[in-house]
Amino acid sequence: MWAYFLKRTFLILPTLIGITLVSFLIMQMVPGGPVEQALQRMKMAAQSEGGPGFGGALQTAITSAELENIKKYYGFDQPVLTRYFRWFKNLLRFDLGTSYTYEKPVLEVIASRIPVSLTFGITGLFLTYLVCIPLGIKKALKHGEAYDHWTSLLVFLGYSIPAFALGVLLIVFLAGGSFLALFPTSGFISDDFESLTFLGKVLDILHHMFLPLVCYTIGGFATLTLLMKNSLMEELNKDYIRTALAKGLTYRQAVFRHGLRNALIPIATNIGMIIGVILSGSFLIETIFTIDGMGLLGYQSIVNRDYPVALGLLVISSLLMLVGRIISDFCLVLVDPRIRFR
Repeated sequence: MWAYFLKRTFLILPTLIGITLVSFLIMQMVPGGPVEQALQRMKMAAQSEGGPGFGGALQTAITSAELENIKKYYGFDQPVLTRYFRWFKNLLRFDLGTSYTYEKPVLEVIASRIPVSLTFGITGLFLTYLVCIPLGIKKALKHGEAYDHWTSLLVFLGYSIPAFALGVLLIVFLAGGSFLALFPTSGFISDDFESLTFLGKVLDILHHMFLPLVCYTIGGFATLTLLMKNSLMEELNKDYIRTALAKGLTYRQAVFRHGLRNALIPIATNIGMIIGVILSGSFLIETIFTIDGMGLLGYQSIVNRDYPVALGLLVISSLLMLVGRIISDFCLVLVDPRIRFR
């Protein structure tokens, strides 16, 4: 078994090379890169100083040497594969480069956004499990009854609405400038946050987090609830439950002493995959609510062609997912002694 996990660990590096190489090549083919943006900024500056027709004259006046200097500044003076291996060599030294937009080290830019995404990720994860596991258990125990039917309707209704579309609806009907105006439309804290008391700061953060958290958690409700329900129902139909009932245990005792533990195995094995979800953030949700997390940073880096930041986020999320899969397999072995990887 340990040989299996060791092999999986060694496979992280070639897998990461494959992911980053393909992504790096695709990014280089996308038009509107940093060189084109630099030329566009020079053209706009020339138009503002010398009139509308001056920008075109500037483009023709830029010499090949000046263009090469611009390419060299952004690292585009070498073939694409040479640039990739140079970038990957720096990556092995934990150097993700410098952001084109912020002109700061990429690690510093990403680190400043992690606390926000981590707060939303952990809180959303806690609320999802806190609601979905008891809900799934009760649905399994009341399968086919009215409670099961109307809760399934609510769960699938929430699942069918895209999180970003729900975010827009919540802003329209519940946020500032709407009919009720109960919640702020954007941001993570208020402008007067520093002047508030400790309790006031906590309440202010919770006030700003409520609507985004609803969007964060709504999508996972159906999947986790039905996984819990179906897993428990499968266990309740097995022979060891009937044996426990035959020995004198009540149905409730048989469910919660024996069936529930085995039913939680599929839930426990998802723990490793949750690591990536906690830190990755959501592009659209953070963009809609203007939350300075990793999701919004990733969206802005793609729009602005900030390749170092986009690649840095890709590396972090890929590593989290790869390590998370190994942790999931390890959790599966811990909770189910029947599993043995070879």
